[in-house]
Amino acid sequence: MNTVIRNGRIIDPANNRDEIADLLIVDGRFAALSQLSTLNSQPTELDASNLIVCPGLIDLHVHLREPGFGWKETIESGARAAAAGGFTTIVCMPNTSPVADSPSTIAWIKDRAAEVACVNVLPTGAISKGLMGEELAPIGSLAQAGVVAITDDGRCIQNNELMRRAVEYARMVGVPVFDHCQDYNLVGNGVVHEGYWSTLLGLPGWPSAGEEAIVMRNVLLAELCDHDIHCQHISAAGSVRILREAQARGVKISGEVCPHHIALTDEAIQNFDTNCKMNPPLRTKEDVAALLEGIADGTLGILASDHAPHARFEKEVEFDAAPFGIVGLETELGLFLDLLVHQNKTIGLSRLIEMFTVNPARLLQSEAGTLSQGRAADVTLIDPALEWTFDANASESMSRNTPFNGRKLRGRAVRTIVAGKTAWAL
Repeated sequence: MNTVIRNGRIIDPANNRDEIADLLIVDGRFAALSQLSTLNSQPTELDASNLIVCPGLIDLHVHLREPGFGWKETIESGARAAAAGGFTTIVCMPNTSPVADSPSTIAWIKDRAAEVACVNVLPTGAISKGLMGEELAPIGSLAQAGVVAITDDGRCIQNNELMRRAVEYARMVGVPVFDHCQDYNLVGNGVVHEGYWSTLLGLPGWPSAGEEAIVMRNVLLAELCDHDIHCQHISAAGSVRILREAQARGVKISGEVCPHHIALTDEAIQNFDTNCKMNPPLRTKEDVAALLEGIADGTLGILASDHAPHARFEKEVEFDAAPFGIVGLETELGLFLDLLVHQNKTIGLSRLIEMFTVNPARLLQSEAGTLSQGRAADVTLIDPALEWTFDANASESMSRNTPFNGRKLRGRAVRTIVAGKTAWAL
């Protein structure tokens, strides 16, 4: 099916485009408008007046839970949630059961995604066998199996020598390293940010230094190995400062921001709401200000959700015992539009789209993230002014663990197109 999208504001940072124009899709790929006159049949027309037409959004940090934890989320339901959030490509983490540390598990994930997912699902492989941090996974074989990155997300390699070898192998096979930055010795059994609220509530503290120490370690290894290390879900002011200084020296180090780390502070935990328990934890107003500054000056170049579904019964326990994480695919774009573009005016629309498209695509060395002719026609149509209220009970995800139920947002994806076909529409 061929489609022409009319009158939209095309924002394509990869090609420095920001204009009102039409976009043609022929046989699932972008084509020149001049081909309209040569088509055998009349294409379907979509009116995108007052909408943004941009490359399909990419989320680098998603937990789909399959194989092994299908009561939390499945590849099928997670992909639907992604489409509803405006995402055409998602990168899934390896903390499944079995862990995605072997080519056979990667093959299963890819086959399952091809069968049931309505968006592109790109698997990552584990850095260490079983995510145990003791022995490297077969990184070369994982790369041959098709992983787009390696990570022990949810856990963090504590052995610096092992991490160095992982980065060296990753460089050899051409995949980036993603890292969940947490020094176990500094963090201990912390469950919330170490500060006023942890003291008042009597909850074990998770100090910012527990993140910053590993960010610094990763800077040293990225410099030593001359290879890309991407620091996941940055939450602390010190981490932003460390990344900024390293990037100024040309170190191949990057960082991402999740919406909850700028939408909320540790004050949100005062009612012991386990939907506000995440890793790294919500931090202070000063940390939020530093994250916003890091986004504004380009230190933090990628936006991601860290979509982490958990069943209701898992979160309905004492705060200390509850698992970390919240769902985020469907609220992510609305929160970032609201907080970064409309309210704080931290960045403009074009920069926001860049952080969701060309920047993650460049890190993944992917052909996605652009509207260039000949590329797969992944497109997101966004109404930046649409006011709506998130209803967790109407979510496409199987889980409901979110602190944003009932939150009023401004800006939303209204249509998600994958390879020329509509995967979701409002």
